[in-house]
Amino acid sequence: MLGQKRIRDYGVKIGKLEAGKWNAISDVSGVTVGHTTLSDGDQQTGVTAVIPHQGNVFKEKLIASSHVINGFGKTLGTIQINELGTLETPIVLTNTLNAGTAAQALMKHTMLQNPEIGRTTGTVNPVVGECNDMFLNDVRAQFVQEQDIFHALDSAGSEFKEGTVGAGTGMLCYSLKGGIGTSSRKLTLEHGEYTMGVLVVSNFGILSDLTVNGQPLGQELKAALLETREEKDQGSIMVIAATDLPVSERQLNRILKRASTGLSRTGSIMTTGSGEIVLGFSTATKIPHEKPAECLNLNMIHEEDMDLAFRAIGEAVEEAVLNSLITASPVKGRNGHERPALKDLLEKFELSFH
Repeated sequence: MLGQKRIRDYGVKIGKLEAGKWNAISDVSGVTVGHTTLSDGDQQTGVTAVIPHQGNVFKEKLIASSHVINGFGKTLGTIQINELGTLETPIVLTNTLNAGTAAQALMKHTMLQNPEIGRTTGTVNPVVGECNDMFLNDVRAQFVQEQDIFHALDSAGSEFKEGTVGAGTGMLCYSLKGGIGTSSRKLTLEHGEYTMGVLVVSNFGILSDLTVNGQPLGQELKAALLETREEKDQGSIMVIAATDLPVSERQLNRILKRASTGLSRTGSIMTTGSGEIVLGFSTATKIPHEKPAECLNLNMIHEEDMDLAFRAIGEAVEEAVLNSLITASPVKGRNGHERPALKDLLEKFELSFH
């Protein structure tokens, strides 16, 4: 999107299912993404906001769930999501030590839209995900401010940048420059056409494990980069999945668990120091905040339709990770630290995907 060269432009096609128009999470109607990028010397961080629909999310909640693959993470809001099965705010992604700032700003943003919060109705459950960008960013400085979250929320659109941008500005992936990546898959079922979209903040893995469509590219790169110190796998990945499939929160949780298949195909072994967290929502059904007089009706697919959704999320996660790598640009950050970008190494060492 926006003129960036993505993994498919290098001749790599992941999986069997077709991608949507943008090959992005925004292929799910109503979903938009916004960034705030803070890149200046020791400041290499930012914010990415995922808006689940274009109405009032607090008043029109969505079926939602989360899944912890490895729990080395500091997300906010997942306890209530898993208890009630609904999402009532956008999802904000940033660095670990700014998760509190993000939550505070997201609460303020939601209260501005809903003056009844804390007065005539209850409070609000802000949903925030994080990854640790301390290698390139001075994370202790807590550069992200509330206005940066507001900007990401208010500037969201269907087309957006990937790679070294937003919450991905200071992230590493497979010892290379990582960041924001996205992809989508179309699902054709007897009762309709649907979409599965994924956005990731990639910040995990060691170079020798990197696999691209079955090719052990990381081993080839490691041999070429003899002078480069390989980082330990102590990062994380945040996976945000959006779909318009009509599902219950139980079905959605089953789908989210299959994000691990996409991660593993890129080479991830999900080590003890890496937090792999998956958050997801369905736009198919809106749950009103105010209790209606009649029972709610919830459409959901049959369990026999689930396998296609399992395939879709796995393929989309795999391609989103690869897009985060191939679109990333190198930065020089804290104490002069830097990591190379995959696209530059391919050119430098005359490597290709085969």
